[in-house]
Amino acid sequence: MMKFFLKGLAFSIVILSLMQCQHEKHQHEEGGDHGDAHQHHHGDANDHMLQTPIEELIQRFDNPERDEWQKPNDVMALLNVDSSQTWLDIGSGSGYFSFRLLNAGASVICGDVDDRFLGHIRQKRDSLGIPANKMKLRKLPYNAPNLKEKEADGVLIVDTYHHIEDRIKYFKLVKFGLKDDGKLVVIDFFKKETPVGPPVEMKMSEETVMDELKAAGFTNFEINDELLPYQYVIVARG
Repeated sequence: MMKFFLKGLAFSIVILSLMQCQHEKHQHEEGGDHGDAHQHHHGDANDHMLQTPIEELIQRFDNPERDEWQKPNDVMALLNVDSSQTWLDIGSGSGYFSFRLLNAGASVICGDVDDRFLGHIRQKRDSLGIPANKMKLRKLPYNAPNLKEKEADGVLIVDTYHHIEDRIKYFKLVKFGLKDDGKLVVIDFFKKETPVGPPVEMKMSEETVMDELKAAGFTNFEINDELLPYQYVIVARG
């Protein structure tokens, strides 16, 4: 009797295992749970960044030719930064916009997931004699901006949106960290082929970004798709 029971138990375990494998395969193919295409794409993008030599990334981000299409002076004019403000630069990278925010008078929080970038900014900041309390460095996980309540007047995120995980939750935390009259500025590539930027499948459309920010609690939006040749600008307020 015990022998038949054990055989039956083993057969049941095999059947359950096969059913679980089929369920997981279906989830992967249909995009269920964590099978969403964007989840895979931002994971690929994050892995690529971490595996690329930091010197190569800094050279790419600070290449003078970038100014031709990134138009940093026009972006800064749009941001309307003043000396009373604190800005968080999410995905600060080489500090391309962080130092421009600083030069415009703002106190800056440089936020990045990569210690190598933060080390680069620290070295440049210290060599220029910039006070540490004027330009803070903050290590960020992929799924949280690490802002204190109403800490920032503005949050800037350039070419980084598709790297972020759990975006609706993430931008709820961004909203939590913005002052009542604060604003979030998202600059990212049009979802089409462009001479620069990530592959099309990694890019996020304006509509997707807007939908996610609305779900995160932002209600007031300004969209500018004419300022930059390859990117849109979304200004969101709560």
